[in-house]
Amino acid sequence: MGLGTFLLVLAGLLAWYVEPRAARTSIGVDATTVFTGTGRHFDTAKTRTVGGRRLTITRQVRGDVAESERSGRAVWDVVTSVDTDATLPAADPHDALQWTQERWVTDRATNAPVHCCGERPVFEGEAYLKFPFGVRKRTYTWWDNTLGATVPLRFSGTAKVQGHEGYRFTGAVAPARTGSRLVPGRIVGQPKKGRVLAEEWYANHRVELVADRRTGRIVYAATGPRETLRAPGTTKDAAVLLDSEKIAFTPATQRAQVALARDDNARLTLLGTTLPIVAAAPGALLVLAGIFFVVRGRSGRRAPDGPGRPDPDSSPTSVETSTM
Repeated sequence: MGLGTFLLVLAGLLAWYVEPRAARTSIGVDATTVFTGTGRHFDTAKTRTVGGRRLTITRQVRGDVAESERSGRAVWDVVTSVDTDATLPAADPHDALQWTQERWVTDRATNAPVHCCGERPVFEGEAYLKFPFGVRKRTYTWWDNTLGATVPLRFSGTAKVQGHEGYRFTGAVAPARTGSRLVPGRIVGQPKKGRVLAEEWYANHRVELVADRRTGRIVYAATGPRETLRAPGTTKDAAVLLDSEKIAFTPATQRAQVALARDDNARLTLLGTTLPIVAAAPGALLVLAGIFFVVRGRSGRRAPDGPGRPDPDSSPTSVETSTM
């Protein structure tokens, strides 16, 4: 019974204590995801927008293990570059169409943003590089770093990526002003002006993410960015800096993300399901067996009918010969 009780307690600890605490965002992450697609971009050499070009977005994510252990948070450094075939491989980040370096800090259990540890930029929302553990069928707020704000992504059913099923979320970004840039006047339709402080505008045709249900890992992502310039005070785009209907994870990236998601799921299943069952099944049998033997042992004991008396056939007077 003691051994059985121990196994049952162990099963409960694994399922309800250890496994939930094992669902934590990794701090030692070192991953590269690649998006590809076609679209238009502004060619600085030709000083005009060219179309039908292959575009590649490369995102490198590396965890700062020392800072993560010190803070107890997930501290990730993220480098993102947008390139054409002419700038790949990028020996210098300045060759890319766009290049950004950011630091993301999140709570390892909830995936909520944490504002510490040199975070840049300050971001909000529920999802960016991943979704929270235990993804639900609801709308999530996704952080769009180009927009500098959150975007609602609505649950749009399930989708299979490389044979792995996940929850699909979709959304879009309406045109919004994101900043200003000093450019030659001719680029924004004002050739008589040497330099113009043009308005930068951003929109996204469609954002689509497929997340693993249990871990929140993104196994498929597609985006349709549109970045333009407008002359000050106007309502029409004067120049297109970047425009693509769809830039999505490459098949290789999809396979890599699915493999990681399956590995994460296997680990959590081992702690939360397999080991608890392995411990609980024999534990329950041992407890039942112990109860059975205890009850049987007690029922097998009979109380004596009265005070014990010696057997007359074995008494000393019957077995000894008389001396008389």
